[in-house]
Amino acid sequence: MEARTCPMAAAASTSCPWASPTEKRTHDYVRHGTTNLLPALNVATGEVFGECKPNRNSATFLAFLKKAVKPHAGKEIHIVLDNLSTHTTPDVKAWLAKNPDVHFHFTPVGSSWLNQIETWFGIITRQSIRRGTFSSVHVLIKQIRDYIDSWNANSKPFTWTATADEILAKVRLVATSVRKLVNNNAN
Repeated sequence: MEARTCPMAAAASTSCPWASPTEKRTHDYVRHGTTNLLPALNVATGEVFGECKPNRNSATFLAFLKKAVKPHAGKEIHIVLDNLSTHTTPDVKAWLAKNPDVHFHFTPVGSSWLNQIETWFGIITRQSIRRGTFSSVHVLIKQIRDYIDSWNANSKPFTWTATADEILAKVRLVATSVRKLVNNNAN
């Protein structure tokens, strides 16, 4: 299972049709608020469990986590997460200690591409959210829920197209680049 939160904005306006390659908004752009999408991707099936919440604090994350793992009770569950601070609060750590079948794995900073839910975020953004006109947060949330329902009706797991050796080579390259940057900034 992979999880992450992502803010989504509700806006009433459209993009200027002539605005390319940098996208612009029309003069009457109005932002009606935001919601935070908390999705969990079952990497074995491709199904997404998701909820929209007004905030993304520790309590919200923990409540979502409990709902996401409940259908898999008694099974070993591995969850890939980014390094958002709400994933490591004392309450979350205490819950993890009481649930030894649940294991967190954090992606290295700058390596969110390793988390397959990031691929799904790109898909929902391109296919359902970007350039959308949402008159309210409720309309945006309905759009997100409808998209998740549609996705799950035809879900398939993502397939890695790179080999493990190719991925590890890129990780080593990034690590080398980061070390060089750190060393250069130390001088």
